[in-house]
Amino acid sequence: MGRFGIVSLQGDFAAHAAALQAAGAEVREVRRCAALNGLSGIVLPGGESTTLLNLMDDEPWFEALRQFHARGGAIFGTCAGSILLAREVFPNQRSLGLLDAAIERNAYGRQVDSFEARLEVPSLALELEAVFIRAPRFRAVGPGVEVLAKLGDQAVLVRQGRILAATFHPELSASPALHRYFIQLAESDNQEDPPVGRLVASAP
Repeated sequence: MGRFGIVSLQGDFAAHAAALQAAGAEVREVRRCAALNGLSGIVLPGGESTTLLNLMDDEPWFEALRQFHARGGAIFGTCAGSILLAREVFPNQRSLGLLDAAIERNAYGRQVDSFEARLEVPSLALELEAVFIRAPRFRAVGPGVEVLAKLGDQAVLVRQGRILAATFHPELSASPALHRYFIQLAESDNQEDPPVGRLVASAP
């Protein structure tokens, strides 16, 4: 099994590390771009996306993460991490643009509006207890993006090639099942991403 990392600038990176270790992975906390070398996959954790962007200004994180993905590395973005991955962000802010999706920040309200929900992931035969904390929502996804789970009519877990993105916090679940799936995704022989195309509106 390869080595996996968590960008550990802000957010609950320790819980992600524990979930990956519970799923059998060797884990490294990543605080410098150079530490991406030798990893099979990297997690972009939740937190404040604007704060993460400010912290990333000290090094060429965007270039390093794009190169990491271009080399075949897998990326798992959760909550704020999914915002950093998206092609479009509302309200507007910088992003990596690696995931063919439009996303809205703080779409469900403030911290006091946080909630938990049970999600079904039919294609993975999983049921998850999902924690939504100041969660974003996908406004639209491209045709090459596979929706793995929905909350009502809204996509909350998506995959594009070796990119996995969740608008919730899977690291706070009692089960490491989604992290185990990410490990399998990173070690898959299929390294091609679906083509980027016209965004398809998600449910309002």
